[in-house]
Amino acid sequence: FFEAGKRAFDIFSGAVLGILTILILAPTAFAIKLESSGPVFFRQRRVGKNGKMFDLAKFRSKTHDGAEKNSGWNKEEDKKRTTFFGKILRKTYIDELPQALNIIKGNMSLIGPRPERPEFVEKLKQEIPHYMMRLLVRPGISGWAQINMKYDASAADALEKLQYDLYYIKNRSFGLDLHIALKTLFTMISHSGK
Repeated sequence: FFEAGKRAFDIFSGAVLGILTILILAPTAFAIKLESSGPVFFRQRRVGKNGKMFDLAKFRSKTHDGAEKNSGWNKEEDKKRTTFFGKILRKTYIDELPQALNIIKGNMSLIGPRPERPEFVEKLKQEIPHYMMRLLVRPGISGWAQINMKYDASAADALEKLQYDLYYIKNRSFGLDLHIALKTLFTMISHSGK
């Protein structure tokens, strides 16, 4: 029952986020192109449920060449490549809105562990016991780790992040999802996130 209800809510929330994305697409695209040449959207390969690969979409927040570079967990390098408008997009989480398409497709859920890049998954599964348990559920736009941790900046944070992700997987419920969604919304409104 939970899985069916969660999927129905994901489709509804994905549709709402999709409409919002369409409404802000023109001004957002204009601002991105005005500040930096390159595509409006940034796509990156991520690992989803049961190890299935998919392409995650975001509004591009970095310079075109910066977006193509894999900075990994180097937060300082990441900041240098982020444009002025990109910082606004990331602070307000507007850069995440295009993931509505990932939700509708079924690659992602509104709530779940954040999806990682394949190279990080390969590295971390060798270093952290039970790391692959994160892949038992659909990844999400926001999750238990995201509302309890700062934006992760190093590989050392991956173990702590895993603890939160495993807690979520073990205790998934409509109540917990609602709590995470409301806390994420508060973070977006208060601009206290990334």
